[in-house]
Amino acid sequence: MNLTVIGTGYVGLVSGTCFAEMGNTVTCIDVDKKKIENLEKGIIPIYEPGLESMVVRNYENKTLRFSTKLSENLEKCDVAFIAVGTPMGDDGSADLQYVLQVAKEIGQNMSHSLIVVDKSTVPVGTADKVRETIKTELDKRNLDLSFDVVSNPEFLKEGDAINDFMRPDRVVIGSDNEEATEKMKVLYSAFFRSSADRVITMDVRSAEMTKYVANAMLATKISFMNEISNICELVGADVNKVRIGIGSDSRIGYSFIYPGSGYGGSCFPKDVKALKKTAEEHGYTAKLITSVEDVNDKQKLVIAKKVISRFGEDLTGKTFSVWGLSFKPETDDMREAPAIYIIKELVKRGAKINAYDPKAMDEAQHFYLKDVSGITYMNSKYETLKNADAMILLTEWKEFRSPDFDELLVQLNNPIIFDGRNQYNDIRMKKLGFEYFQIGKK
Repeated sequence: MNLTVIGTGYVGLVSGTCFAEMGNTVTCIDVDKKKIENLEKGIIPIYEPGLESMVVRNYENKTLRFSTKLSENLEKCDVAFIAVGTPMGDDGSADLQYVLQVAKEIGQNMSHSLIVVDKSTVPVGTADKVRETIKTELDKRNLDLSFDVVSNPEFLKEGDAINDFMRPDRVVIGSDNEEATEKMKVLYSAFFRSSADRVITMDVRSAEMTKYVANAMLATKISFMNEISNICELVGADVNKVRIGIGSDSRIGYSFIYPGSGYGGSCFPKDVKALKKTAEEHGYTAKLITSVEDVNDKQKLVIAKKVISRFGEDLTGKTFSVWGLSFKPETDDMREAPAIYIIKELVKRGAKINAYDPKAMDEAQHFYLKDVSGITYMNSKYETLKNADAMILLTEWKEFRSPDFDELLVQLNNPIIFDGRNQYNDIRMKKLGFEYFQIGKK
């Protein structure tokens, strides 16, 4: 098929590239001219394992193109995907201005029947707004063209997005038109050599709701386990053992029940707030969802509080080695990352920070921590240890899993580790001579 993907952010670029990989002809559109020029040179704006080589390969094969001009790329288009950002508004709701601007431009430029797909994460009722916007523009042009608006939410994990798209555990298609549904099934059939029943069809509003509910459920599991970890510390239990005890129950499972420093990223914080706001707009107070958010906000400072409890309220003259800045491994994304809050809290109290992350250093320096003084960015995890009074692990990158602990003992001023991801075995750490602090255990 001939596909147009509007928006070359995380969702748009991954989706467009994967569709091209399966033999479709895809044009990715963005208003950012510099970004488009860079993409044509093979310069990728985000870090996602496997994405760069796939973009370059499909661009060279001419199955993937980049452009700033939507008007020139709708003429032969079968399906147009809206994959622009839906940033969180001041009141917590999803800001639809970019989605509706694209819908307006589609209405101004389309010249034949078209399927328009909402790929962006959008609140319930967005498809109706997109449909109305397109129809308004067509009426202005005195054109009576048929089109359908479909909801096709993405379920991509940052750090594993290519695998998620190429081997999806499900594809949700929300449509009120049988012909549009069948065309979407054909498009996705290339990704299902077997188990085509993983394509789940439903009405548009249910599909829009599914995306928010999925992320809210996962965020709930994280916050629930973090709350349990805090209770475990108070009563003298070990949350690591509790996790194994409950995860072995097939009704619960092990996914998303690892205690830590809270969730971050582009999806969970924004989507939880948006779902809560949607409920409020319909006169309902979502108490559980509100609690999920509250627990997560507090959890981001648990490690900072442990540091303060150990070293005192005034951290002047103290230096801390920080391993990990991104909100999770295999991404450079620092949106709502716990590291931001922990580092700011320590620096506010006079501490100095030696920081290292395999991929997120530029994001930290130029965006998320650019106005925070007292941070020195190092070229390796071991460089951060020099003159440091303790090491703080905040992201579970693979290269942090089996470090040279003898090096840590030699380099650190004090053999102290604060583990915000419960990555190490506490018994082993103590045998090695470390004072070891983790989540959910005294």
